[in-house]
Amino acid sequence: MLRKLTLTAVLMGASALGAQAQDLRIALQSDADVLDPDQSRTFVGRIVYTALCDKLVDITPELELIGQLATDWSWNDDQTQLTMQLREGVTFHDGTPFNAEAVAYNIERSQTLEESRRKSEVASITGTEVLGEYEIRLDLEQPDATLLAQLADRAGMMISPTAAREAGADFGSNPVCSGPFAFDNRVAQDRIVLKKYADYWNADEINFETVTYLPIPDNTVRLANLQSGDVDIVDRVSATDLEQAKADPKVQIESAVSLGYQGITINVGNGDKAKNPLGEDSKIRRALSLAIDREALNQVVFNGAFAAGNQPFPPNSPWFDPDHPIPERDVEAAKALLAEAGYPDGITIEIQAPNSTEPQQVMQVVQAMAAEAGITIEIVSKEFATMLQDQTAGDYTASQVGWSGRVDPDGNIHQFLTTGGGINDSGYSNAQVDEYLNAARVTNDTAERKELYNQARDILMEDSPLVYLYHPTWIWGLAEGVEGFTPYADGMIRLEGVSLSE
Repeated sequence: MLRKLTLTAVLMGASALGAQAQDLRIALQSDADVLDPDQSRTFVGRIVYTALCDKLVDITPELELIGQLATDWSWNDDQTQLTMQLREGVTFHDGTPFNAEAVAYNIERSQTLEESRRKSEVASITGTEVLGEYEIRLDLEQPDATLLAQLADRAGMMISPTAAREAGADFGSNPVCSGPFAFDNRVAQDRIVLKKYADYWNADEINFETVTYLPIPDNTVRLANLQSGDVDIVDRVSATDLEQAKADPKVQIESAVSLGYQGITINVGNGDKAKNPLGEDSKIRRALSLAIDREALNQVVFNGAFAAGNQPFPPNSPWFDPDHPIPERDVEAAKALLAEAGYPDGITIEIQAPNSTEPQQVMQVVQAMAAEAGITIEIVSKEFATMLQDQTAGDYTASQVGWSGRVDPDGNIHQFLTTGGGINDSGYSNAQVDEYLNAARVTNDTAERKELYNQARDILMEDSPLVYLYHPTWIWGLAEGVEGFTPYADGMIRLEGVSLSE
C-alpha cells in the first residue's frame, strides 16, 4: 500500500509539471463520500465542499457567523421569521442564477429528498416566502437557536436547482454548486479534481486553475509526499509525526483546536445487528468505557497533543457538564459490570474502524486496555466511506468514528442521539433525551440551554450509546511556498487568498 500510494502521488505530480503554481494538490486522510450536500456526511467531503459549494452563512476564524451567499439577515420579535438578503450577481456552475427561488428550492430539497441527511437540521423551517429576487423569509413554527449555524454547514450549501432536478438522487456524481471551483472529474479512492470557476463572485481571491484532492489514508505516506513536493497541503498531520514535520525546513505547520470529538458509536437499535449483548445492555457499554484510560490513550497515540474526552464537548468548552468529569480507568468496576450483565468470564465484541493510521492505533490501544477487563475486541478495518455506509444501513455492531464539530452545541449531539436524527446510526431512542435536546433548540437563553444539555447528559451517561474518547487538534502541513492559509477550528481548508509560490 505504501508503494502504491507514493506512486500515485508522484504520477499526479508529474502530470502537473509546468503548472505548479496553477494546480494545488491537497492530500486527504480518506476519500469523500457522495458529493451531494444533502446526502453526504464525511469530514473530508466538507473540505472539498469548501472549494465547491458556497453556503448562505460562513464563520470567521474566531467562530463568529458571517454572510457568504447571504449578505445580511434579521429576525422578527418572536424569533420565528428569518429574513435574508442575498448576494446579487452569483451564478451556479451551469449558469443558473442564484436567487431567492434557488434558496427556497434548496431548503425544500433538504427537507423532502428521500436520501437527505439534512432533514433534522432544517426541520424547524415550516415554509419559505420569496419576497424579492434577492430576499427570502424563512418561517419557523418556533424559535430555533441553531438555524444560522446549520446554514453555515451543509444545510446552507446551495446547489443548482436545474442540475438537481435533472439528476435527482444521482446529483453527487456530477455536483453543480456556486463555489470558487467547479467539479471536473473524480476517480474513486484516487482523486477529486475541481477547476476554477471564472464567473465566481470572489474570483480575485482564487489563485489556482485547478485543485486536486488525493485520498492518502496512511499518515506517514501523506507527510512523505508533502516533504518530497508531491503535494502542497496535508490534511491532518499525525501528532506523532509533528516533531519530524517541524524539523523539515520545507514544511510549514498550522494548527487549531477542534470543535469535535472521536469515540465509539454503538449500534443499540439500528436493525438486527443491534441484537447482541453490547447493543442490548448498557452495563457492557459502561464497562467498556471504564476499561479505557483516556489520558493514557492520548499520550500513547497522540503524544499528549489532543484532549481526553467523555462528552460531545471538550473539557474547556462552556457546554461541558462538570457533573460528569472524565472518568478514571477502573478495571475492577468494569469487571463488576460485566458480571452483573451475566458475563463474569468476559465477552467478545466487534468494533469496526477506518483503515487509516490513527484510528487503527487508537483501537489497538483500546483493545489492549479492554482485554484487561475481560472484553475481547475484534477490530474490523474498513475504508472510511464504506464504513459509514455500513453504519447507516445498521450493518455493524460498533464503530470507532468521530465528528468534526460545529459552532453551536446542538450540532455535536442532536442529530446523533435524538429519535430519527439524521446521523443517528446508533438507532438510539429515548423520549426524555428527545425532549431535552429539542427544548435546547428553541431557547436563546444560554443558561437554560446548558441545563437542558446537562439533563440529557445524565441519561446518556447511563445509556452510553456513544463512548467518547478524545478531542483532536487539527494539524495541517503546508509546503514552504504556500502563503495565505488561515487555520479554522472547524478543520476546513479555505482557499480564498491562498497562493503557491515557485
